[in-house]
Amino acid sequence: MTDRPLIFIDLETTGTRTTRDRIIEIAAYKTMNGETVSRWVSLVNPQNAVPAPITRLTGLDEGILETAPSFAELARDFMEWLGDGILVAHNARFDYGFLRNEFKRAGLAYRARILCTLRLSRRLDPSAREHGLTALLERNGISPASHHRADDDVSALMTLWRKWQEGMSATVFIRMLELERRHASLPAHLDASILEQIPSTPGVYLFYGHNRVPLYIGKSINLRSRVLGHFQRDYQEEREMRLAQQVQHIEWHETSGDLGAQLLESRLIKQLSPVMNRKLRRQSNLSTWQWKEEMNAPRLLSGNQVDMQVEASLFGLFRSARDAQNALRQIADEAQLCPRLLGLEKGKGRCFSSQLGKCRGACHGSESITEHSRRARQALSHLKLRAWPWQGRIAIGEAPTPASSRTWHIVNNWCYLGAVDHLQDAAKLGRDTVQFDGDSYRILNRFLRDRESQELEVVNLEH
Repeated sequence: MTDRPLIFIDLETTGTRTTRDRIIEIAAYKTMNGETVSRWVSLVNPQNAVPAPITRLTGLDEGILETAPSFAELARDFMEWLGDGILVAHNARFDYGFLRNEFKRAGLAYRARILCTLRLSRRLDPSAREHGLTALLERNGISPASHHRADDDVSALMTLWRKWQEGMSATVFIRMLELERRHASLPAHLDASILEQIPSTPGVYLFYGHNRVPLYIGKSINLRSRVLGHFQRDYQEEREMRLAQQVQHIEWHETSGDLGAQLLESRLIKQLSPVMNRKLRRQSNLSTWQWKEEMNAPRLLSGNQVDMQVEASLFGLFRSARDAQNALRQIADEAQLCPRLLGLEKGKGRCFSSQLGKCRGACHGSESITEHSRRARQALSHLKLRAWPWQGRIAIGEAPTPASSRTWHIVNNWCYLGAVDHLQDAAKLGRDTVQFDGDSYRILNRFLRDRESQELEVVNLEH
């Protein structure tokens, strides 16, 4: 690896968020064949406040940094100095993410190869529990002049590097570096060998953090590509960077196709409540509007009151009663409907919207109740839910290829009961153990409407 210089680098920053926080100190040593040929050490004015915990950690505050150049002022010279060097850092994704975002703010695009000494430490000493820089230096008998100042940390890191290098042959060391380079984009706390096992098939993946805390659950028709994609975007996206910093373990479940992946993802998110999943969470207060032909106004129902096999006059699925009322209020405004007749406003006579010219007057006789109901149903039509069109349970057969054996998804009344490999096993899945779920309804409705193009087979289990 002597074709390019190695640049040992450490940054001090105002925080850990690469897209929001800023660099306050840079120390970088450029080496060729083990010899330092150039140094770049500089304080950086972040042009915003330095949090008190960072000041206590580094000793740097606004008063010290106010006369330092901003990153934008030194960006072009620093990029030229970096050249095509390979960045070497402890938890290199962190430093590289900050550099790329700072250069981006300065109107420059920066890319580099990186080597992570945190990952190297895990490769060299997999039995050790701690691989942070402080613990690593102590374990190797290296005492930096001070911690959490960039120049001292870089000097200590270079000492550690030389100690590693002296402890093995050049051939072995270079081979180890090449293995690390291939996995440079992966989180430092993640075993790279795990990723080699992930298949390029449909399924669901689960990211876990410390103590097996569920962090994130996702699905894809290509698990391997999707998981690797998470770790290739994190330098630019704060959420992905936070995820990469915390993930320590990955699990996955293969499915027969996209339908199975979406249904399993929805179920697992509701069961495990991962901290970084916002959508598809459990819907304990699911609500919908019921408006039968004989009714003059809609009635709000909670999810446990809904029987989708019987009801054919339901409109919308909402995560709460408040969301349902807000949606209906917006439709009323757009269609000039009477909020009082819709049950959104109490009182008698002319409604407030009528006084503002936003109601056509059904509340005081200017429009008939029949006409108002017709217009209201028309305005709500795009929200109408599809009643369950089968008598009882069905099995939806899905296969990755036409020649493959099918997995059977068992569904009753839009409720997903589970999956079996053989139809005769469908009886093992209970009928009434699963509550109606809006996300499963949307997934199943979408796939069943287009089941021919999806190559899905539907079998009515009650016949």
